[in-house]
Amino acid sequence: MSTLRILHFADAHIDIVSHGRHDPQTGLPRRVLDFLAALDTIIDTAIREKVDLVLFAGDTYKDRTPAPTFQREWGRRMKRLSKAQIPTLLLIGNHDLSPATGRAHTLQEYETLQIPYVRVIARPTLLGPQDLWDLPLQILCLPWVSRSGLVATLSEENLDPEQIYTAIEERLSSLVQGWLENLDPNLPAVLTAHASIQGAQYGGERSVMLGNDLVLPLSMVCDPRLSYTALGHIHKAQNLNPNASPPVIYPGSIERVDFGEAADDKFFVIAHITAGEPTQVEWRKLDGRTFLDYKVTITSGEHVPEQCLNVLPPAEKLRNAIVRLTITYPKAFEALLDEPGLRRYAAEALEFHLVRRPQIETRLRLPNDCTISSLTPLDLLNLYFKTHNTPGADIAELQKLASQMIGEATASETT
Repeated sequence: MSTLRILHFADAHIDIVSHGRHDPQTGLPRRVLDFLAALDTIIDTAIREKVDLVLFAGDTYKDRTPAPTFQREWGRRMKRLSKAQIPTLLLIGNHDLSPATGRAHTLQEYETLQIPYVRVIARPTLLGPQDLWDLPLQILCLPWVSRSGLVATLSEENLDPEQIYTAIEERLSSLVQGWLENLDPNLPAVLTAHASIQGAQYGGERSVMLGNDLVLPLSMVCDPRLSYTALGHIHKAQNLNPNASPPVIYPGSIERVDFGEAADDKFFVIAHITAGEPTQVEWRKLDGRTFLDYKVTITSGEHVPEQCLNVLPPAEKLRNAIVRLTITYPKAFEALLDEPGLRRYAAEALEFHLVRRPQIETRLRLPNDCTISSLTPLDLLNLYFKTHNTPGADIAELQKLASQMIGEATASETT
């Protein structure tokens, strides 16, 4: 049997506009153009290499009610795939669903207009060759599971959230097991899902925790009867079943969404699938916008602007990047910061974020056997200076002046 090549990507979020200016030629936000450029790389690859199937594992947009302009841009790319006769499967993700019951999802027009070679999957479905443009393939599809929608189908009443998730997981497990038992053993099978899988890692190496997401067990998506598992929803690229079959792949988002993904490389995947043989996974790296994140803690009031600049790289390395500098400092140093100077230095960046974190020192506590009345004026001044992080050399000078003033005041009172 010949090898099928499936291009798998997910989490496009092409309407991200949280950073940067607008492009004067297109009128689109510069960050939207970044996401569209990544999407164009994926579409160009699919057409140039004539892949057998494009499988998008959900989350076209970030906004569940996207502006028509962004729908137009996504539509232009889907039209290119359609005209090239590249079979394309679009899975509905959580950001593709309207929060209001009964409203259309964001990809509804592809179902309504029946675009050639483009199919949208909005409900759990098992697809065979007759559903997949006669490709010798079976696909088990799990779009985003709406908790509210499935709760309405449960016969049990007065369930707490944990019991609801357990009931939903049991129902999905039963559904997937039924599909697996009815597969044609002569054809490769792929499972695609927009979901959180137990053991997956978010960007920043944070484990997926139970919360608003339904977290599916890894065993559900790594059954040996599957040739490949194509996931979406988590933005960090990873294989949850390394060195084993099937590969369980999150390709990650196609562009860095925020500073939480600053260190993450971005990919799409081409899976080479042959019945009865291990699937070969080819990671294709995407060139995305650079995010640079720097931090500095100011402890001395001397040369504060220089302390801030010293943590930044040469100005040319900031060119076209999205840069964040977080400055932690005693509140008393507020006036010493040179924000205009920092912004001039980072002028070539696409966007420069300066995050100020002034620290207000907690009041110094007196020893248990000490009271305010027992302290001299100089003792009290010393506490005051320490509370405001006054440098030691300055404290000595100020204490000397204070001592002189107190001495002069005392002498005048006695004459």
